[in-house]
Amino acid sequence: MILVVSYDEDHTLEVLRRLEVAGREVVRVDLADFPARGEITLDYTAAEGPVHTIATPTAQARLDRCRVAWWRRVRPFTVDRALGTSRDQGFAVSETSQALHGLFHSLNCAWVNPPALDGIAHHKPYQWEVARRTGLTLPRTLVTNHPEKARRFIRETGVGRTVFKAFIASADAWRETRLVRAEDLAVLDSVRYAPVIFQEFVPGTDLRVTIVGERVFAAEIDASETSYPVDMRMAVNEARVRPVVLPSELTGRLLRLMRSLSLVYGAVDLRRRPSGEYVFLEVNPAGQWLFVEERTQLPITAEVAALLTRLDGPEPEPATAVRSPAGRAV
Repeated sequence: MILVVSYDEDHTLEVLRRLEVAGREVVRVDLADFPARGEITLDYTAAEGPVHTIATPTAQARLDRCRVAWWRRVRPFTVDRALGTSRDQGFAVSETSQALHGLFHSLNCAWVNPPALDGIAHHKPYQWEVARRTGLTLPRTLVTNHPEKARRFIRETGVGRTVFKAFIASADAWRETRLVRAEDLAVLDSVRYAPVIFQEFVPGTDLRVTIVGERVFAAEIDASETSYPVDMRMAVNEARVRPVVLPSELTGRLLRLMRSLSLVYGAVDLRRRPSGEYVFLEVNPAGQWLFVEERTQLPITAEVAALLTRLDGPEPEPATAVRSPAGRAV
């Protein structure tokens, strides 16, 4: 059985469709269903071993039968509205987290990516240090909530040649990468409210490198002539996108980075300077790939499904498979 921990976002659904066409048993679990709409039972009384079951509006399964799990994009827990105080709500979330994450860690299965290590790898300062040790080139970077140190960095790097960005830019709190302008200097004291990433602006061409296991899919994204060349995410539909082959030395370093971060899947963002030097920006353990696949025909979705299938192992023999009323092998 393949467990998919994600909500019904487009990348997840594309992979699920391929797995189901291939006849694989797949269970998708949305963490937002717990604890208000979902049930979890961890039964350690059976002589043959523990029985772990979950039930949500869209899934019901014994997770102790899981052989591979895909940790995709997850949503926060949802508590029952009957819990009126923040203290009670926080307790319910904490207890749910302990039960579910304890269950996930106890499963004897292969993870893409392991949840705890996926979470650690999301932290950019950790990524940068691992990338540096791997031999990748980083842009000149400062992280600070000290306004004067930010001013000094901007003076040295240059107004119009320095960008600032957030650690996390979620859909409900989107913050694109921006160039520091002269008028921004007047409000630089606001840096004291939270650490900000300041980097030298690296002129050149973006690359999105999607890594699935040992397979590397690289795409060049030239946003230099778009309406927003500072952040290709803001103008990717205007950019020129094409598949490219990376230098073998760079590919080797990216694979070493992934192994060092204990990631099986990741979407790496690079910039290639006009000189040909490649600069590492970040790796997103849950990065998107469909916008690349649609423009380049790189078979990334197929490879994600194939990786999960390989880890799940051979399908059971038809003679021994038991069929549920819906006709799926269980």
